[in-house]
Parts: sequence; structure tokens; C-alpha cells
Amino acid sequence: MAKPRLTQLGRKTALPASPEAAQVERVPNPAPRETYLVRFTCPEFTALCPVTGQPDFAHLVIDYVPRRWLVESKSLKLFLGAFRNHGAFHEACTLMIARRLVAVLAPRWLRIGGYWYPRGGMPIDVFYQTGAPPRGLWLPDQGVTPYRGRG
Repeated sequence: MAKPRLTQLGRKTALPASPEAAQVERVPNPAPRETYLVRFTCPEFTALCPVTGQPDFAHLVIDYVPRRWLVESKSLKLFLGAFRNHGAFHEACTLMIARRLVAVLAPRWLRIGGYWYPRGGMPIDVFYQTGAPPRGLWLPDQGVTPYRGRG
């Protein structure tokens, strides 16, 4: 298999101006016939409220079962960081991330849990998955406890 042309790994790379401008890169899966889970956790995800411009924070957990491709982690980090100045509601951000990864990777299965911190006193959690997980997949809990406040 040809070596992928990675443009960000191993180089100083500026944060993309927007999620749309971010380049999500991929590398070949070394075991495409195996059923295994890849998990990325982003406990300090930030986006902007599209109405107030105030920052919103989330703990994201992205699980996927690769087919032919794996996401290159630096490009994923830059893509997620590009939301820092992006105004969108929680649901739109969470779904935009999922759809972009599905488009780039064509995974066997993907799910994302967006555990958003309270805005206006109410946390909003957003969950998406592409369908039923593959048979025989060990699927651990995402490990994020529901928001309980201070007591």
C-alpha cells in the first residue's frame, strides 16, 4: 500500500480558521480485517454559542471501528481545535464532527458522545452513531458520568 501523503504530522501547523477549512487526514489501517475499537477522548472541547458568542465546553468521546483507514490524530486534534472560534449549537457541532469523520474514513461503525457542560443551568448531551455496532465488538462504556452539579 502506498504511503499516505500527510501534510501536518511532523510539521508546525497552525490551527485551521474554521472546521470547514480543517484538513482531516487518514492513514492505512494495518489490520483492516480485524474488528477493533479506536477511541479518541477530547475532555476540553470548545465551541462558541452562535447567539451570544460565549464559549461552550464539552467532553467528547469518539469511538469507531475502522475499515480501510484510521484518522491521523494530529489532524483530528487540529480539526477539533478549529471549533474554538466556530459558532454553532451543541447538536450541530457534535453531528458535524461525526459526519466529517464518516466521510473521510468510511468506518465500519462510529459513535460520538458529546457531553456538554451546562449552559443556562442545563447540560446538553448529544449522541450519534452510524447504526448497530459490529457483532463481537467489545464496546466499553464511554466513562463520562452524567452531570450532577455540586452536590
